[in-house]
Amino acid sequence: MKRSANALVRPEIAALHAYHVPDASGFIKLDAMENPYSLPEPLRAELGSLLAEVAINRYPDPAGGGVKEALREAFNIPPEAALLLGNGSDEIITLITQALAQPGATLLALEPSFVMYRMNALFSGLTYVGVPLRPDFTLDLLATLEAIAVHQPAVVFVAYPNNPTGPRFGRDEVLRLLEAAPGLVVVDEAYQAFASDSLMNLAGQHENLIVMRTLSKIGLAGLRLGYAAGTPAWIGEIDKVRPPYNVNVLTLAAARFALAHREVFDAQAHTLCAERTRLAEALAAFAGVTVFPSEANFVTCRVPDAPALFAHLKASGILIKSLHGAHPLLAHCLRFTVGAPHENDAVLAALATYFC
Repeated sequence: MKRSANALVRPEIAALHAYHVPDASGFIKLDAMENPYSLPEPLRAELGSLLAEVAINRYPDPAGGGVKEALREAFNIPPEAALLLGNGSDEIITLITQALAQPGATLLALEPSFVMYRMNALFSGLTYVGVPLRPDFTLDLLATLEAIAVHQPAVVFVAYPNNPTGPRFGRDEVLRLLEAAPGLVVVDEAYQAFASDSLMNLAGQHENLIVMRTLSKIGLAGLRLGYAAGTPAWIGEIDKVRPPYNVNVLTLAAARFALAHREVFDAQAHTLCAERTRLAEALAAFAGVTVFPSEANFVTCRVPDAPALFAHLKASGILIKSLHGAHPLLAHCLRFTVGAPHENDAVLAALATYFC
């Protein structure tokens, strides 16, 4: 007799739902922290010609095909840091948890934060410990240091700035965690293009630090390219669980091209930061709305009735992210990806009709 999937799949996996991405067809899509700008037409034509010449019949260069060198130059990655490429930073999180999944190992993260830290702990069989942020989404340093001392985690994940809340924790606070942690500390800088600080200058210098980033938020989400920088010892161990040829040839070619035109994406990030300020100030002007500081390409706020406002915006053709119900600290919170100016105009017009 054949055994069913329900009988063979781990119970904790069977209890989950697959990652859901809502259909955004016909909506102004502001729910996934994507860059709203397409590649300029002249660059699109040039990239199309470049990709047409890529040898898709051959496996990718396992050394990254020059992308590591381009990343190092573009983002001033210290020469002593080794680099690891991933199919998005999601894969790098998976590789780290797989490499550390010894019996009894613990993953510690802040809450609320990026859900894939907790999910990968479950996938790889690590014990998960979540340390709540303060109600204003700042870091409770003493509680976090105490949790590190008690649980002795193999790895601590810190989103810098934090998703889905927006604030960037203090640099000195993160360095305190780095000093206290007995194991690896992964500083996730997915939103660094919009932030005022980075710990990348320390990569390769601190024994237990890995700085992780992605090209997704600067306008290359479809490429699925993430990277991590750390000491050769740590990167070498994590590289052992990396699937062979995990980054495809088209992604490698497109990434090299994009990094050679980084000024285009820097200009877009500058515009988005200005739009973030405009959106945050306009939101804060509505009665009953609390806007949280953000150094990412989104604005998170608490409103009197999140389900009602979410439904109103959706009926207005605007798709944002409702955080209500995801964590107790996120009660009645909504997250607005910063769009292009005309998209933000539409959001503000819809909000004006709701709050009038």
